[in-house]
Amino acid sequence: MTRLASKRAFVTGGRQGIGRAIVEAFLREGAEVVTCGRGDAPEGLPCSWYNLDVSDPAAVTAVAEAIGALDILVNNAGVQVEKSITDSTDADWELVIGANCRGVFNCCRAFIPTMRPGASIVNIGSISGHVADPSMALYNASKAFVHGLTRSVAVDHGPDIRCNAICPGWINTGMLEAGFDLAGDPIAAKRDAIARHPVRRFGQPGDIASMAVWLASDEAGFATGQLFTVDGGMTAASPLNPGVF
Repeated sequence: MTRLASKRAFVTGGRQGIGRAIVEAFLREGAEVVTCGRGDAPEGLPCSWYNLDVSDPAAVTAVAEAIGALDILVNNAGVQVEKSITDSTDADWELVIGANCRGVFNCCRAFIPTMRPGASIVNIGSISGHVADPSMALYNASKAFVHGLTRSVAVDHGPDIRCNAICPGWINTGMLEAGFDLAGDPIAAKRDAIARHPVRRFGQPGDIASMAVWLASDEAGFATGQLFTVDGGMTAASPLNPGVF
């Protein structure tokens, strides 16, 4: 399949997890892909790489100038700190808000002026921007920011640019494991969490990549300013879902 043939894409945070899955899915669909992250390129990466801290506006601008016009921008880079607001430090604020909020802002501001007509921006939000995960105050707040910015970009820059967000649920990545480590009994917490998913499994990075391909493609030409939840049905279920008990 080549739904993204002749399109140029930049994906932030492409080292691993959801970002890496999106990079690989875009390449399979025929896109020319550039990605980035902090440090050197990971082994086996099949596309161009930039060592980039997306919270640094000057660095993002320099990369945008080097890459040139895009058809697709995916703002995936992000970090997570497992703390309540009273336990969070100024350093935690700088880390989470810098990557998750300022990073998305920096990339949109730098790339939008040269994006081609019909371009698509895909932001990676989270169900945590809708409902609060315990002890993740800064992360929850940062994803709500991403959701709001997504709508603003869609409204301000249409019709030339579409902008949507994907709101993943519990996806099998390092962030998921870190969240379960907060539980008193991580094994029991995982068992309960899976029971709360109608599909009876956690998501995989490829599940999010599939949605990103669609949103980046011309097939999604009438979709903009929307938040697409991909969570295996978890947030659709009542807390009294009999499958949990």
